[in-house]
Amino acid sequence: MSYKLPPVSGLQEFAVRFIMITLGTLIGAISVVVFFVPAQIAPAGITGLSVITNYMIGTPIGLMTLIFNLPILYLAYRMLGGWSMLLWTIYVVVAYSFMIDLVAPLLPTDGVSENNLLNAIFAGVVGGLGGGIVFRWGGTFGGTATLGRIIQMKLGTPLSSTYLYVNLVIVLLVGVFLGWESALFSLVALVMDGMVADYVLEGPSVIRTVFIITNKPREVSDAILVQLERGVTGWDVTGMYTGESRHMLYIVVNRPQVNSLRQVVSDVDENALIVVGQGHVAYGVGFRQRKRKPKKPEQIAEVSTPPDAQTASEG
Repeated sequence: MSYKLPPVSGLQEFAVRFIMITLGTLIGAISVVVFFVPAQIAPAGITGLSVITNYMIGTPIGLMTLIFNLPILYLAYRMLGGWSMLLWTIYVVVAYSFMIDLVAPLLPTDGVSENNLLNAIFAGVVGGLGGGIVFRWGGTFGGTATLGRIIQMKLGTPLSSTYLYVNLVIVLLVGVFLGWESALFSLVALVMDGMVADYVLEGPSVIRTVFIITNKPREVSDAILVQLERGVTGWDVTGMYTGESRHMLYIVVNRPQVNSLRQVVSDVDENALIVVGQGHVAYGVGFRQRKRKPKKPEQIAEVSTPPDAQTASEG
């Protein structure tokens, strides 16, 4: 006889994911109640439509968010697949809808500021923080994000473009029903939301990727290796205008090292072409170390009858 022990690491991972997605959902709900609604600024997406209907006919924002999301969730089930993402999205949509209505009586009904620009900025900051946490842990708020994903898969439109177009339609509706000043504030909140969500998802831009085209690859590489203690990758390239063979070097450095790198290269080859690009994070020796996800134990704790006992019983 044998039995399987529950994978503890899997349960822990699920618990942490559940807590973080719930926290992000709560933060998103707070941004609506504290900043968006008191200033009559409609957030992007389905929640924006819900705020418009709340302003027009007084319907509960959370309830309308849930109702508007139902057909989109059905489309996601039919067209996207992926039960894990779908189930987490359903959880976020339902929890978000209820949280908006539940936390409203507990928070200031007039918000925390009468300055609409401040409300728009911090609505985007707080909403982007909540959305970034939810996205980072594998959920979505449904609505236009899910709709954009469906359109992308069916029409091949870039996801960022689709998401922007759909939300611009909602911003226009805000202008029609709530006034164009409110629409401009909604646009400010939309931009701030995207910036903060990206920051939460990808972190600060702390590294720089550098390409160097030089006729002195060995000397430049040695100088970088010795003075900056950074690895260098090189390969041969051809200038398409001159047809001449050149050498390209690739280096990743921390942001404060860019000026030092420029000086080191210029001291060796003043004619070198240096191109500096932004990067968010680098994993490996000399940079951030990868967090290895513990493997789920395939091991099974088996409780079996000892062989001697089996032999004795059979005898």
